[in-house]
Amino acid sequence: MTPNLTNDVAKLPTGFGRLWTAQTVSSLGDGVTHAALPLLALTLTRDPMALAVVAAAGTLPWLLFGVLGGALVDRWDRRRTMWVTDAARAVLLAIPAAAAALDVLSIPLLAAVAFLLALGGLFFDTAATAYLPDLLGRDPAQLERANARLRGAQTAASGFAGPPAGSALLALGRSVPLLADAVSFALSALLVRSLPAVPRPAASARESLLRQARAGASYVFRDRLLLGLALRPAVGNVAFLAVETVLALFARERLGVGAFGFGLLLTAEATGGLLGAGIASFLGRRLGTGTALTCTAAIEGLAILGLASAPNPYVAGLALAVCGAGMGATMVLGPSLRQAIVPAHLMGRVASTSRMLAMCAAPFGAFLGGWLATTYDLSTPLYAAAGLLLTMTAVTATMTSNRRVETALRSARLQADPADQHPTKESAVHTTSR
Repeated sequence: MTPNLTNDVAKLPTGFGRLWTAQTVSSLGDGVTHAALPLLALTLTRDPMALAVVAAAGTLPWLLFGVLGGALVDRWDRRRTMWVTDAARAVLLAIPAAAAALDVLSIPLLAAVAFLLALGGLFFDTAATAYLPDLLGRDPAQLERANARLRGAQTAASGFAGPPAGSALLALGRSVPLLADAVSFALSALLVRSLPAVPRPAASARESLLRQARAGASYVFRDRLLLGLALRPAVGNVAFLAVETVLALFARERLGVGAFGFGLLLTAEATGGLLGAGIASFLGRRLGTGTALTCTAAIEGLAILGLASAPNPYVAGLALAVCGAGMGATMVLGPSLRQAIVPAHLMGRVASTSRMLAMCAAPFGAFLGGWLATTYDLSTPLYAAAGLLLTMTAVTATMTSNRRVETALRSARLQADPADQHPTKESAVHTTSR
């Protein structure tokens, strides 16, 4: 049995508590907007392709700027990047809130806001991913423990509490949920600004941004384990965006639920995600991290298949909860493993490259879902998504096997990356095929 990352660990540092609070507050606002945006779009149009435009817009920044964004984060102060980004997103949300109040809200404006919010998310998430291992001294066990807490809080706030709150706030006025999210970003910015400073790996001022970006991308593509960890969410996002694009319409027309019921369906998924994050370490210990990741991926596919054939909202809610559990466990085990094995000076670029692969695939999923729903019916995107997830599970199983995970962790413990001592020699980075 491959040993898991989790062992008895010391108490997490005080700075982590502030980071956890900031991300929890921001996630609550995200959950409000996550439910409100598709419902706002539904007040403007019932065209599945128009809904797909809004959904896809939120993924385009990763396609356009993903790798370059990681290279910039590796140059910038990561704490400053986080708080400035959240402050900017708080100001941005005032625009659609005002448009909603003045009754001039439109699908193009919602798509533009979704794009800019996601661009801010690119910088914030990449900086946070790179900041956390520095804050925790790159200890694998503490990283998994911290990621479990972050993921659990994010799931509870953005999925469990946020969507029903978003649906309820929308009843008070179309601008209310947007203003609530703006407040959450502002509070997050204030908290992040108070975080302790951490050493930043030195970067070569002589190397171009493009060359540094290529070094990060090359590191991912030459390592089969990192590539496998990146491919799963990439294919998964095609599937999940296909589902998400039509889910509000599917819930209304096939399951017969209104706005509040739709929020409850999202809450069911979040409840499963909270459970999955909580048991991720247990699954890793019992099965090995690689096998656990394969099992959770298979569970996601089977759950979406159950959602597609659900005869009523209760079965649909159960299917979403099971899918959420698989996603919750995956999103603790995968990032923790990546943070434990990637050198500090490459962390921003590797994280952004991996996330870019996932996010740039998502627009295809959004348009695929809209096209399948328009051409066939509302359940077709769900069946297609289930097939994609199960196929992806089979293809990537050997890439993230227990043996590869064990080898990567042993290599990270025993070998210091030369570029950590000589950061100007990015070309000297050597990735062992695992």
